[in-house]
Amino acid sequence: MARRCEVTGRKPQVGYKVSHSNRHTKRRFDINLQHKRLPLLPEMGGEGFVRVKLTTRALKTLYRKGYLA
Repeated sequence: MARRCEVTGRKPQVGYKVSHSNRHTKRRFDINLQHKRLPLLPEMGGEGFVRVKLTTRALKTLYRKGYLA
């Protein structure tokens, strides 16, 4: 199961962990994924819910645009 936002397509980034002695070791910067049940829009001809994995940034955007109450 991929750690990817289904709305924005964001995925984890890869970078370096840098120690005090300036050694570089590879690490992952994971995104803040949330599992949510979102209501289907009436314009799209549906009632009920759909389960999605999305980032908190995408969730905030959906609230701000008015798609979610």
